[in-house]
Amino acid sequence: MARPVTDFIHDLHWDELPPEVREFARRWLLDLAGVAAAATGTALSRIVRAHAAAQFGAGGAAARMLFDGRGVSPAGAALAGGMTIDALDAHDGHKLTKGHVGCGVLPALLAVSDAAPCGAPDGAEFLTALVLGYEIGTRAGIALHRTACDYHTSGAWVAVAAAALGARGLGLDAARTHEALGIAEYHGPRSQMMRCIDHPTMVKDGSGWGAMAGLSAAYLAADGFTGAPALLVTGAEVAPLWADLGQRWCLFEQYYKPYPVCRWAQPSVQATRTLRERHALAPDAIESIEIGTFHQAIRLAVRHPKTTEEAQYSTAYPVAAMLVRGRVGPQEVAPEALDDAAINRMADRIVFTESEAFNAAFPARRFAEVTIVLKDGRRLRSGPTEASGDPEAPAPMDEVRAKFHAYADPVLGRDRADAIEAEIDALGPDRDMAALFGLILSPVSPGP
Repeated sequence: MARPVTDFIHDLHWDELPPEVREFARRWLLDLAGVAAAATGTALSRIVRAHAAAQFGAGGAAARMLFDGRGVSPAGAALAGGMTIDALDAHDGHKLTKGHVGCGVLPALLAVSDAAPCGAPDGAEFLTALVLGYEIGTRAGIALHRTACDYHTSGAWVAVAAAALGARGLGLDAARTHEALGIAEYHGPRSQMMRCIDHPTMVKDGSGWGAMAGLSAAYLAADGFTGAPALLVTGAEVAPLWADLGQRWCLFEQYYKPYPVCRWAQPSVQATRTLRERHALAPDAIESIEIGTFHQAIRLAVRHPKTTEEAQYSTAYPVAAMLVRGRVGPQEVAPEALDDAAINRMADRIVFTESEAFNAAFPARRFAEVTIVLKDGRRLRSGPTEASGDPEAPAPMDEVRAKFHAYADPVLGRDRADAIEAEIDALGPDRDMAALFGLILSPVSPGP
């Protein structure tokens, strides 16, 4: 018999989580923390945190904003945190949802936990709730794609996961939990994702707005506001998606992103990196680059980005950066890199072709094939390539840790980054969350 969703939301316990689920929860938490730290330097993050401080004052319990320290309403903290992580497109994602769970779920969980009158939960409860958010969010995302006729941003279904976390954190009963899920589904930002692909701006994937809407839904339901049903959860056509709660763990289905750009561009970047390293290519030896890939990757059409957002929603730019610099990290999508003449010249040498075979494989699989034509006439082919970090071949934990430090150390300093890593590794029963909350909710710079 299928487990009722409200029972799963309120009764999921640490002891039910297999050891490997607990480890993956720590993995995604560490990765998200690193991305968040690096993202605080973006204009998007600075603007949204200032907005939350000005417009989301805490009338009741306050929650601190991620790597900021200022207290705002829980909904405001969820908004600011979700948008901050989403400001740097390097966080985990899911193929079938065509979006991202963690970047909205973590800030919502932090906000409701930090604002709790009885104090933050222990490490076991925090990680259990994080797993819950991934399980609810992933299934809600698949359900939306199964039932809606167009492609919505992640915020549309992240709202449902954030409402579930709010309901658990606030101790709502089953009836009010149903209302919270319904309010969140109704008000979740069903914005059109391809608009931001074609015209990249700071609206991005809607994850922060979804976290805000979902957490607001839980607080509204606690006060008696109604909104049920949540058809993404209770609809007959999506019932099979919810039948295996606690048996199949969607946490394992998330992919890891080695580069801070849209996942659709990453097979092309990966294939390019492989060729560059295999043949020790020098940029001045390259005549042209031919990329065959799927339609959505070609829609990432900005060749010479003028903003960080345009750089992250491009396929040509990160491929060119990989060829010129041998890496694609936060520095390559920062404003200072966008005028690099060598990268821009290399981007002009790229030609795209759409592959029907790769189109047919999408979204379950994302392929690119790169051919680099050298000035001496040689043609170097990558063969069909998928991005690294897919759930079928998870990135080694050493790579995840190295990425965390590459993103966090320049912003936080090595000592603070080491302390965050150690606290996340130690999370479990009876582990107080105060130290970790202090490390990730305090400002990036302590100030004078």
